[in-house]
Amino acid sequence: MNTTPREAVASVTANPRLIEGTDERFTGYGVMGLPYVSGHYLALRVFEATSVGPSYRAVWHHTPEGRWEIFTTVAPEVSCPRYFGSEAPGEQVPAIGVSWQDGWTLEVTMSDRLSWRLELASTPATRMMTAMGGAMPEGAWNSDAVLGSMGPVAAAFLGTGRMRLHGVTPNGPSYKAAPQQVWRVVGGRARLDGEDLGDVGPLSEQSHLADFWLPQKGIFFVGRASFAPILTSTAVRS
Repeated sequence: MNTTPREAVASVTANPRLIEGTDERFTGYGVMGLPYVSGHYLALRVFEATSVGPSYRAVWHHTPEGRWEIFTTVAPEVSCPRYFGSEAPGEQVPAIGVSWQDGWTLEVTMSDRLSWRLELASTPATRMMTAMGGAMPEGAWNSDAVLGSMGPVAAAFLGTGRMRLHGVTPNGPSYKAAPQQVWRVVGGRARLDGEDLGDVGPLSEQSHLADFWLPQKGIFFVGRASFAPILTSTAVRS
C-alpha cells in the first residue's frame, strides 16, 4: 500500500532528524508551490526541526502583480526570509494552522486571513520520484552534481517546468533541496484576505527567486533543505 502524505508527515513530525553538518539545516514538509490562473501563487513550509532556531510554519504568497511575501510563525531572521527576504519580505504572524481531514486532504489556515484546502494524490511519476529518493544514499543528497542532474529529471517527469535542487538564494547563500517523498496536488480551493484565488493553473511566466524556481504544478513534499551558513545580522535584507 502506498504511504499517504498524512502518514509520511506523522513520521517526520515524530522524529524530525537533522542530518549532521555545519550548514544551516531544515527538516519537514510542505507544498513546493501551487500556481493559480489568476496570477496568485501559494507555497507552504512546515519545518519541524532547524539548526538555526525553533520549528516554524510559513506560507509564501505571490501576487498577480509579481510581489512575493512570506508569512512566518517565528522571526523572519530564523525562517524562510533569512534566505529569500530581499525578494520576499517576511511578516511574522501568530499562528498557521495545519490539519488533515483524511490521509490525502490538508487544510491550512492563518487566522481569518487564509483558508486553503489541498487535495493530494499519488501518481506514477510521484511514486517513481519517491522510490528514487528512497534509494539514494545520504551523501548523494549533499552532492551538487547529483542534485544538478536530478532537477531536470524531476521537472520532466513531474511536468513542473524548470526545477533546480541546488543554487543561490536571493540573499546570497547557496541552497540544497532534498524532496525525498512527493505527491501531486490535484484539487482544492484557497481564499486569502477575502479573495478567492480561483482555479489552479500555471502562471503565464514561471516565477523564480534567484536560482530557486517555483513549480508550475502543485507538488507536496516531505524532505529537508540546507543552506550555506550566514551571519544573522545580514540574514534578512529588504
